[in-house]
Amino acid sequence: MFQRRTIARLMAAASLTPAPALAQQSVPLSRIAFGSCADQAKPQPIWDAIQAYRPEFFIFAGDNVYGDFKTAEAGNLHQAYNAAGRIAGYAKVRSTVPHLAIWDDHDYGSNDGGEEFPHKAVAKDEFLKFWKVPADDIRRSRDGLYTSKTFGPAGQRVQIILLDLRWFRSPLRITDKRGAPGKERYLPDPSPDKTMMGATQWGWLAAELRKPAELRLVVSSTQVLAEGHGWERWGNFPLERQKLFDTIRAARANNVVFLSGDRHIGALYRKTPPGLYPLHDVTSSGINQVYATAKEPGPNRLGDLLAEANFGTIDIDWPQRRLTLALRDMQGEVRRSADLRFDELRLPG
Repeated sequence: MFQRRTIARLMAAASLTPAPALAQQSVPLSRIAFGSCADQAKPQPIWDAIQAYRPEFFIFAGDNVYGDFKTAEAGNLHQAYNAAGRIAGYAKVRSTVPHLAIWDDHDYGSNDGGEEFPHKAVAKDEFLKFWKVPADDIRRSRDGLYTSKTFGPAGQRVQIILLDLRWFRSPLRITDKRGAPGKERYLPDPSPDKTMMGATQWGWLAAELRKPAELRLVVSSTQVLAEGHGWERWGNFPLERQKLFDTIRAARANNVVFLSGDRHIGALYRKTPPGLYPLHDVTSSGINQVYATAKEPGPNRLGDLLAEANFGTIDIDWPQRRLTLALRDMQGEVRRSADLRFDELRLPG
């Protein structure tokens, strides 16, 4: 009975209905799951393991369908959402587990697409419809889909920040040696004119990071800390990644953890930028899209790649002030993990 009441309150506090203040403030989260890269045209058996984990909250971290399209009719994207809605496990999580969602390139509508995609407004309309975003939600009246929610009482607040890395993102610098290790598709672009998020979203993020929270999960559809590959990542715009670190530092935002997807592999990463605490990035991808032969250097990686279907979990032990970041397989077994203490994730001084 208690769990049913908890789920009901959290469903109200998430994106499904308007969020009463009581619902957001009274229910601490301790079991969170997330995942990305779910091709609606292929079986998705991993939802059984996700449900067996019994998450109190689920984050759909991008590529929630594969619906690339090239005309304003967006027929392929519309069909992709319709097909996803008929997948039993997917539908059960959406209907029974409080959740939030953000897009990546394939539910945005264009592979590796950014600000230049001419049909992004059409893709946004399809997203808002599928995820049942309320009519008065601010995402309906501003560009992009970035959003943030905070759950739990003072002392146990989890802030979930979802970044939009598609709507505003500048064009990437194309590789000079396609397919070469470390240069597969793109090269780092140090131009100060390039942006990952656009000025408005940057200002919004700075303000969000100043809000009170004991744990901040920043959902970035592309990897933040990964090095050694030439696919999409924050490192393609090194000045923007440094700006992200600087924004965290300037806001004095403790306990930031990044959640990412996109890559069709699972991995854990850690990096300690100057003047910051150790930052962690958990990449969980994919629900059913898997790069089974993936091999790449991992300068900031903790352990090996997990090149099989996976989902990510965050288990929070509030009394002990600890959390466990994990990647779980099709059976729900933990395959990679990192245990962190809250007092390790604080700014110096």
